[in-house]
Amino acid sequence: MKRSLCFVLSLLVLVLLAIGVSSAATKKAPVKKASQKKSIKQQDCPAIHDCASCHTFSKDEAATLLKEFGAVQDVKLAPVKGLYEVSVQRGNRQAVVYVDFAKKLLMPAPIFEITSKRSLTPASVELPVVIPKADLAKIPRNDSIVMGKADGSKILFVFTDPDCPYCVKLHNELKKLVTLEPELTIYIKMFPLKMHPQAYDKARVILGAKSLEMLEKAFAHGQLPAPGDNDPKQPVDETIKIGESLGIQGTPAMIFPDGRLVAGAMSAEAIRGLLKPVVSN
Repeated sequence: MKRSLCFVLSLLVLVLLAIGVSSAATKKAPVKKASQKKSIKQQDCPAIHDCASCHTFSKDEAATLLKEFGAVQDVKLAPVKGLYEVSVQRGNRQAVVYVDFAKKLLMPAPIFEITSKRSLTPASVELPVVIPKADLAKIPRNDSIVMGKADGSKILFVFTDPDCPYCVKLHNELKKLVTLEPELTIYIKMFPLKMHPQAYDKARVILGAKSLEMLEKAFAHGQLPAPGDNDPKQPVDETIKIGESLGIQGTPAMIFPDGRLVAGAMSAEAIRGLLKPVVSN
């Protein structure tokens, strides 16, 4: 009987010890899991990893990817993580677009900073249209009103409309310009606009007489005679055709010796400044 009681007591002690060990192990387990989770979280933290170092986007690659959108001029990291800032030119307009690191998404500009409420995107740029030398050589000089030196070493083409108020402003500046640039020859081309119904006949008369005084009379709203047999349509029509083929849509328009097409009235000093790069070459 005593032996049986001792056996039962011994067995009970072993069971209690086993329960105690199991309980201790169970309490320690969650601590181990928390430690593992913390380690995983630290490994995924973007603060310790520079994503840009794992990605590249060359100008050539961008040119191939975005060839349907325009000619790529530059590629750099955007002010927003995970994006490239790509400068694209289409025609004479240069603007910025954004491409993600995966090169799957194209996003338009601009990107704004919330705190300062300002754009972080470079402004779009209107680049001057440059006419190729081969097309520049097609502009006839004979059907023109000549201003300045007859055979100057510097040449400027001006497309004008006798009823255009902005052409009047430019014309007054051109008179100043030829005094500042004695070697400049200005070929004034008659380019009457359809919005001025009387300009076409005036252009015929002015070009038929090849008279600078007649042009200035038209600018001063003077009365010009009706066109006659000595005022053919062909020279005016040819100038309109050539001007439109060069991309001229309005007046006044100037074509510089290097082929730059500049629209609108400008001061004599501004025009002279655009001539300076040509002179320095």
